[in-house]
Amino acid sequence: MKKVQGLHRALEYLVWVGQLGLNLITPLLLCLWGCWWLTARMGVGLWVYLPGFILGLGSGFTNAWRFYKMSIRDKGDPPPPAFNRHR
Repeated sequence: MKKVQGLHRALEYLVWVGQLGLNLITPLLLCLWGCWWLTARMGVGLWVYLPGFILGLGSGFTNAWRFYKMSIRDKGDPPPPAFNRHR
């Protein structure tokens, strides 16, 4: 039984690492695709790739940081308090 739990834990960590990688690369690829579309269809210069690359990296790291913070949160912690008094 312990062997199965170890395998389950390893697969769970593998999924977390894969999701973290997707959170990093997807915004970058979308921004670069948008830059390609702008240069191919609208005739914008190649300079647009630099801000697109920077925005893609920034949004990817922000997304990955939020995912990381969510994943390390202890599951036993109560949810954060609401901003209103409704019950």
